[in-house]
Amino acid sequence: MEAFLAAMAAERGAAANTLAAYARDLRGAADALARAGVADLVRAGPDDLAALGAGWGDLAPASLARKCSALRQFYGFLVDEGLRADDPSPALPRVSPRRPLPRLLDHADIATLFTRAEEEASGDRREALRTLACLELLYGSGLRATELVSLTIASLPRDAPFLTITGKGGRQRLVPVSTRAVQVLRRYAAIRGAEKGPDSRFLFPSTGKDGHLTRVRLFQLLRELGARAGLDPTRLSPHVLRHAFATHLLQGGADLRVLQMLLGHADIATTQIYTHVDSARLVELVNARHPLGGGSGA
Repeated sequence: MEAFLAAMAAERGAAANTLAAYARDLRGAADALARAGVADLVRAGPDDLAALGAGWGDLAPASLARKCSALRQFYGFLVDEGLRADDPSPALPRVSPRRPLPRLLDHADIATLFTRAEEEASGDRREALRTLACLELLYGSGLRATELVSLTIASLPRDAPFLTITGKGGRQRLVPVSTRAVQVLRRYAAIRGAEKGPDSRFLFPSTGKDGHLTRVRLFQLLRELGARAGLDPTRLSPHVLRHAFATHLLQGGADLRVLQMLLGHADIATTQIYTHVDSARLVELVNARHPLGGGSGA
């Protein structure tokens, strides 16, 4: 199992969160097989895996698909490395979970959220400025939570309004930062330096083991801000703000390929979920631009 995880990290550039999920799923499968009398995950046969899959019948489709995918990749690795002569994973159930449409915040919700955050940060209080800076980067640049909390001081824009982000699989991309976000970041950096000192390399430092703000704490900060702004806090998360960034860009006429680059998606199929979210605008675009759509044409 450890060799498999090491290979996933080295050869495929799997992110730490992905590796942790693989490890949980594989250990869970090994424990379930052990309870059924199968001592070794490596040597489990097709019948063992079929019984294992049957025992997962109550899982949500997405959870079932993830567990089966981890096992298929694990057994594929064993075959490739000569540790098994056969691959028993075809005995696992196959499921194609529908990708859920993201929860959305409309423009009014975003305006309400920013108004409250800006009011609280008007006195340059460190915690309030930190929350506003996070909000600017989540909604204004579409960063993932992990990308945001692990930003370093060296990431701050200097000569050009861009951040260099290392995303999933170690892929790097340039992300534009708005003028207003740059201003907020500079205000925050000045306060952060004065109160925290220059010892931490992270933009959002913490005394925890990672040395930076955690994803859990970021989630809590956003929900607390939403509650103070009069919004339903259960609708808020870093991922929801990233979805809002993407959807509102698409509504504003952004090209899907540009959106893919900004979000750091390896496959444009992942980005295409936003075409379902904004289907009304796409229909309007076809009607207005296509020669047979009844519009002026293009």
